Formats: sequence, C-alpha cells, structure tokens
Amino acid sequence: MLSRLSRLSAAVKPATAARVCVVAVPRKLLHTSNQSHAPVPRLPETGGKVRLGFVPEELFQFLYPKIGVTGPYTLGLGLLTYLLSKELYIINNETFAGLSMAAILIYIIKKYGKDVAAYADKLNDELIESVNSVRDVTINNLTKAIENEKKEQWCVEGRNMLFDAKKNNVALLLETNMRERLHHVVREVKRRLDYQLALQHMQRRTEQEHMITWVERGVMGSITPQQDKDTIAKCIADLKVLSKTAQARA
Repeated sequence: MLSRLSRLSAAVKPATAARVCVVAVPRKLLHTSNQSHAPVPRLPETGGKVRLGFVPEELFQFLYPKIGVTGPYTLGLGLLTYLLSKELYIINNETFAGLSMAAILIYIIKKYGKDVAAYADKLNDELIESVNSVRDVTINNLTKAIENEKKEQWCVEGRNMLFDAKKNNVALLLETNMRERLHHVVREVKRRLDYQLALQHMQRRTEQEHMITWVERGVMGSITPQQDKDTIAKCIADLKVLSKTAQARA
C-alpha cells in the first residue's frame, strides 16, 4: 500500500511541476495579440450531445478513427478495471455516498430538470429581450442622431446658397439705389435745363414784346393827325366800295 502511494506521489509530482511551470510562463508568450478586441464567441442555445449521461460525443468521434466503434467503451471499461485492479481507486463508503448523491442528482435532473431549464430559458429570454430593447432604443437614438446630423449637414450646405442669395440681394439693393440716384440726378438736371429753357423763352418773348411795343410807339409817333384823318377817310371809302360790291353780287 505504501509502495503504491509512493508511486502515486512520484507520478503526481512531475505533473504538478509541469502544471506550475505552465502557470509560471508569462502570458505575453502565450497571447501575443490583443484579446480585448477579439470577437466574443456566440453561446450555444443547447448543450452538446453526450453519451452515458456525461461523456461528450466529440470524444467518441475523436477515438473512432483510432480504436473503432466499440473502442471508447472498451477503453473506459479497461481504464476502470485498471484503476480497480491496481487499487489506484479503492471502493469505500465515500464511493457509495458518491453513487447515492449521483443517483439523487440524476433523479432531480430527470424530475425537475425540464422545469428548471424552462425557468432558466424564461429568465434568459427576458434578459435577452431587455438587452434587445436597450439595443433597439440605442439604435433608434443613434439613427435619429444620424438623421439630425444629415439635416445639419444639409443646412450647412444650403448656407452657402443662402449667403449667395443675400449677396445677390445686397447687390440688387445697391444697384437699385444707384439707379434711383441716377434718376434723381437726371430729373434735377432736366428740371434745371427746363428752367433755363423757360427763362430763355421768357426773355425772348419779353424782348419781342418790347420790340413790338417800341415799333408801335415809333410808328404811332411818326403818324400826323392829318395822315390819321386821311387814313380813316380812306378806310371808310374802302368799306363803302366793298359794301356796294357785296350788294351788287347779291
């Protein structure tokens, strides 16, 4: 018994030393990349296939090409026989206690496993729904923020057009003001020219009237009273002749 324990301790020490050596290796040698940016693997919705209640199916698929279809069962049975025959594992009261606990656990799992799994799935669904709702709200907020940002960018793009329109309006106002001033200048110049023209016309008319008056005065001053009587008599005679001619024609 002591020899077996010594062999077991000797067999355990290298493994422990190797395990300590593996743990003592710096992490930078094992992981050279930044694991914080690595994609998170998706959790499976259902567990993998198992045989005998606890042996994973992948182990059987791994051993099939090497030891055949019945090889895994034979390997497990042979390993159990080896442990028991070499007394590496001794059946005692703890073994029966463990088997009893395993049977109780199997019974509980078979009896209440589905209900517990359904409750856990319900909690998981509620958690996923809450996370999805938060994600949807965040996505909606971000979408609205993107739309608002696009509107702001569109407004900024239209600001140049607005500035151009304002510049054109200012240019039109300046041109209108300039044309109004030019029109005012033209109107004032025309008014002054009309005033000068009217002044010239009035001066000319005044000169003509003065000339006519002067000539009339000169003519009237040159006529004697005898000439005035002769002229009046001559006019009366002409009028008589004209009246007789008109009566003769009638």
